[in-house]
Amino acid sequence: MLVVAAALARADGQWLMHRRPLEKMHGGLWEFPGGKVEASENTRQALVRELAEELDIAVDPRALEPVCFADNCATDADPSLVILLYICREWRGDPVEQEGGTIGWFWPEQALCLDRPPLDIALCERLFGKNRAGDKEGPE
Repeated sequence: MLVVAAALARADGQWLMHRRPLEKMHGGLWEFPGGKVEASENTRQALVRELAEELDIAVDPRALEPVCFADNCATDADPSLVILLYICREWRGDPVEQEGGTIGWFWPEQALCLDRPPLDIALCERLFGKNRAGDKEGPE
């Protein structure tokens, strides 16, 4: 299953995270907003649709910058899941949760400490962790 997610970045350096409704799978855990790619969509179209549905914001597909991915293939999970993460720095409207969860803005250090589903742990580590591109230390 192919899933897309967005790391919305404000100019002040904070990032939006979404807390899943308690009644859903991974309920109460924090994640990047997004969802499944439908058969009739490409990944950017799917993410634009998901952000409109979940946060009531409008995003130009050209404002989505691919950054990393995570998958559960190593765990032999059924079904296998791949999440493609895009950074988004520009949108129209103020993000407002539309599906019963909670949203919040976090500094990278805070986002790394949130309780998250396994694939969002991996995405946060890749986006905010010490081994991300541009760090002085570089990959270990």
